[in-house]
Amino acid sequence: MRRDLPYALGGLALGVLLLANSALAPDAAPVRAVDVGLILAMAVALAACRRYPVVALVAVSGAMLALHVRVHPGVSAAFPVLGAVYVTAWRGHRAAAALASLVFLGGFLARDISVAPADRPGQLIVERTSLLLGWFVAANVAGLVARQRRAYLEQVEQRAFEAERTREEMALRRAGEERLRIARDLHDSLTHSISVIKVQAGIAVHLARKKGEEPSATLLAIQEASSAAMRELRTTLDVLRSPTDGDPVGLARVEELAERTRAAGVPVQVTVTGQPRDLPAEVDQAGYRVVQEALTNVARHAGPATAQIHIEYAPAQLTVSVADDGSASPVRPITPGVGLRGMRERVTGLGGTLRAAARDDGGFAVRATFPLDGPT
Repeated sequence: MRRDLPYALGGLALGVLLLANSALAPDAAPVRAVDVGLILAMAVALAACRRYPVVALVAVSGAMLALHVRVHPGVSAAFPVLGAVYVTAWRGHRAAAALASLVFLGGFLARDISVAPADRPGQLIVERTSLLLGWFVAANVAGLVARQRRAYLEQVEQRAFEAERTREEMALRRAGEERLRIARDLHDSLTHSISVIKVQAGIAVHLARKKGEEPSATLLAIQEASSAAMRELRTTLDVLRSPTDGDPVGLARVEELAERTRAAGVPVQVTVTGQPRDLPAEVDQAGYRVVQEALTNVARHAGPATAQIHIEYAPAQLTVSVADDGSASPVRPITPGVGLRGMRERVTGLGGTLRAAARDDGGFAVRATFPLDGPT
């Protein structure tokens, strides 16, 4: 609601301007209750312009044309329509913005022409129409430029995010390679030396007892210390070779993703069908990453929307899908970004299939299917 407040305040300000202009304009007709209702309808429509740009544009254009015909407040009747055209173009509805501009200009010109013989020279009509035409062209162009700039900034942000993630992955890989190198060096040098000490101490103890002598306390201490050192070294090598950098991720933690997305303002519903069971680690992690990336895209690009997560366990396959009812539409194809390409590579690398596309009834859906009998 806070994001809609500037639109509501703008609508009220334009409504006050129209009332004042209608009362002060020398050639304006008296303002009646119907005209006040048209101005209020315009203000309400502008308040909803961010959420429903096309509907708001139709309502604002209709109300202002009717006000222009009834009262004729002058070019000020075009101001709310210009604002709605800009927002509609900015939200990606270019055709609707251009069509509404032409319809309003046509209606405005038709009314001026109809009264021209009585009280208005033709030159004034041409000048006014030219002025309005320039304003509407500017509003459409400004909306398109604003949308392109927003898309560019989002792309730059996405690239920066991917670059940061790549740097982190490279750092983790280098750290893993360094751990393996250290593990190899320890195994090749220190493990051998401690093993020799342990074996020699054990032989000495065995020979002493074979002769009926009690091994010295120092010799027993060396044997025990070498055995303990070997156990600790093996544990260290296991850690170096198989580091656990945080808790493993998998579909068991999808509810945590959903909860974080809900906290960001996107309602999420999780549905699980079939009998949950242990999955191969790669499939379990890939399914989690698909849900994670899809929810990230919903929060970033879908606008006001809800999301549904569906996890389906079948005997031979696992299906993970995330669908939203956001602003995506089949008439505006979405260019796959780095996230979608990475998601597809992750799924196909395990022999699965991925479908990511706009839904016919609005919104976007991602559906990943993994075979559970190994890659085909």
